Amino acid sequence: MRSILNRFFKYIFHKEKRRKIEPIDLGLIRTDIHSHLLPGIDDGAQNIEESIGLIRALNECGYKKFVTTPHIFKDIYPNTPEIIREKHALLLKELASRHIHIELEAAAEYYLDEHFEADIEKKNLLTFGKNYVLYELSFASEPVTFKRATFNLRLNGYKPVLAHPERYQYWHRELSIYQDLHDQGILLQLNINCLTDQYSKDVRKVAEWCIERDLYSFVGTDCHHPGHVQLLDEARRNPYLEKLLASGKLLNGEL
Repeated sequence: MRSILNRFFKYIFHKEKRRKIEPIDLGLIRTDIHSHLLPGIDDGAQNIEESIGLIRALNECGYKKFVTTPHIFKDIYPNTPEIIREKHALLLKELASRHIHIELEAAAEYYLDEHFEADIEKKNLLTFGKNYVLYELSFASEPVTFKRATFNLRLNGYKPVLAHPERYQYWHRELSIYQDLHDQGILLQLNINCLTDQYSKDVRKVAEWCIERDLYSFVGTDCHHPGHVQLLDEARRNPYLEKLLASGKLLNGEL
């Protein structure tokens, strides 16, 4: 796999050397559309204090608004729209009591399984913006139901937003798949910390390859804990993030 990636990326690193820039103000993105900030609901913030701490830290990086997206994965995180709305209301109340003025909405990060497909048919999905739905895939292999579920999302009036596609390593062998997804109208969401080597060098290279081709429509932190906030300092110095913001393709600012 590495030899294939090297062939695709060789010209990129000859063209643009790895260089550091001043940290980019994430206020230019304005809205983070992927995070795990609600307390005690998944593998993100475990209590109110952690939620508040993450929101304060991300706000200091420049973010003005959050669409937080707890997992809905029936076998591990059996959340429902009702549970998420309750936790969202609780966090909003706490923010108000502490005079923290930040916009906070709640949607979800759906795991593509049979439960997700059933919720699509019932039109019982949490959305953000213009009926956008954030969903993720298995990291082991492409689900055989991927195309069907994506088609049914559109059929039922939803706009599919695929979370962190650069992390699905089974697509790294054929990078043209990312262009195909974009051309099919699937909106791709970059995890900003994938612009570091946190996940792997190959993941970073795929993210940069997609930025070169203007394939991303959204960027999110996917923030779960303070370590993710710390990584943002490195990601904010990657010139490809500068390139992405300059492209004018991101939709975060419209939310």
